[in-house]
Amino acid sequence: MSRTSDLWWKNAVFYCLDVETFQDSDGDGIGDFAGLTSRLDYLAALGVTCLWLMPFYPTPNRDDGYDITDYYAVDRRLGTLGDFVELMRTARDRGMRVIADLVVNHTSKEHPWFESARQGPDSPYHDWYVWRDAIPEGGPEGLVFPDAEQSNWEWDEQTKRFFLHRFYEHQPDLNIANPEVRAEIRKIVGFWLQLGLSGFRVDAVPFLLETDGIATGMSIMPHDWLRDLSAFLARRSGGAIMLGEVNLEYDDVRTFFGDESGDELHMSLNFNLNQAMALTLVRGDAGPLIHNLRAMPALPDRSAWANFVRNHDEWSLDKLTEAERREVFAAFGPKPDMQLFGRGLRRRLPTMVGGDQDRLRMIYSLAFALPGAPVLFYGEEIGMAENLDIPGRMSVRAPMQWTTGPNGGFSDAPAKAMRRPLVAGRKWGPAGINVQDQDRDPDSLLRWTERLIRRRRQTPEIAFGEWRVIEVPEAAVFALRYDWGASVAILLHNLAAEPVETTFALDREDRAAGLRCLFGTGEVDVRKGGKVQSRLPRYGYQWLRVEREGG
Repeated sequence: MSRTSDLWWKNAVFYCLDVETFQDSDGDGIGDFAGLTSRLDYLAALGVTCLWLMPFYPTPNRDDGYDITDYYAVDRRLGTLGDFVELMRTARDRGMRVIADLVVNHTSKEHPWFESARQGPDSPYHDWYVWRDAIPEGGPEGLVFPDAEQSNWEWDEQTKRFFLHRFYEHQPDLNIANPEVRAEIRKIVGFWLQLGLSGFRVDAVPFLLETDGIATGMSIMPHDWLRDLSAFLARRSGGAIMLGEVNLEYDDVRTFFGDESGDELHMSLNFNLNQAMALTLVRGDAGPLIHNLRAMPALPDRSAWANFVRNHDEWSLDKLTEAERREVFAAFGPKPDMQLFGRGLRRRLPTMVGGDQDRLRMIYSLAFALPGAPVLFYGEEIGMAENLDIPGRMSVRAPMQWTTGPNGGFSDAPAKAMRRPLVAGRKWGPAGINVQDQDRDPDSLLRWTERLIRRRRQTPEIAFGEWRVIEVPEAAVFALRYDWGASVAILLHNLAAEPVETTFALDREDRAAGLRCLFGTGEVDVRKGGKVQSRLPRYGYQWLRVEREGG
């Protein structure tokens, strides 16, 4: 038991939210920390164990807060540091940890550091950024936002030099090779740990460690620096974690976990598995998901994947082939305004599956059943849709829908003062989808998600056990087995829109055992010789536990 509590993140349920779109407390149309604090009981009842806060720091808000002007404060629109501390105290009282985005690959162009750096080489902050007199041939390649940028370098008229920006031109990259920058990042981390954070979701980790384009050498290898940062976290707060955004191929992602002791990142969002799941769902065939799982590298004992269906960005499909991407687009986002950069979808899942509740629930059950810890994006628990009228990736970041009242209960502000428009329409807007109505309905998606989270927390085999695919003859059935000591969990999912019957054999040592259904639908029987027969309805799922005699 001590081992599992020491590694709390492996069996956690994460919930990502943007403070400014969750709950407004003062009627200005912008969510704030006081509003979020007032909703912590809702999140505790849902079963969330760790909040992930998107950036809440002072910002010009040209990139939804990812363009930061002060790493040691709260944006005044969202409240004060006192409000933040009150949130932390209340979350701790409700048994929830909190992590926050650490965005230190770049700053805002309006950050005082960059404004000083523009004064030239004599500025103490000039070398905090990456400058070149001419665009170097060996600089980084590829554009993160090809619709908005034509180069990774921007000419600064005041400095008469180019500066590096891997994201937007208004987000100059920090110079990770500069030891003063690395020391400042440690200070930032230490500051927020002291105020109660349990760690960070580290934004754009590969770009943070990238040294292409930097003229000076780095006195420490980038991964050694990440290792040092992880050790710093452990010294300041023994249970603190770094959850990385690393959207690379599996072999490259594995390097960010460090050596066999797992001395770099504690977790990484599993973009590879997420994209394979998209293809599996579209085809109704477990093959792509199984193939991807088998390609997944083994992780150190303390490390874990973080699995998600949708997140705050577009549904990136960059790991799929062009033909596979077109297949997913055709099924889940056939119109051009539903797509982004030709590589992703700017929709939430409920609209992609046409509101099919059976399919929706099966997909979230599947995501929670995969090796790793589950991550929910705010509103997924009630089936919120996107608002395609909001540009780009922001389409999935509409205000939370609490009631049928004005502004969906998010804010008392006039509609014109709203930070971002709500989802429109009777079907997908607050009139059709809201917390208040679903809270009263025992068969609602919200109530079902509460049960899913409870079952996931009560099935630690997924977090700590060894997994393997169970071979079944039906392509539409995805079957996983987890072994954790003497405990065995078996999870079945029917990816098809028709009922299916499947059979498989238990291991020899389990053939005299029974199966108890922990969660799900359909029927299951264990016959002589340990042969299991499962009957799953359309988009059905079963979470089973092996029960041996005397166990």
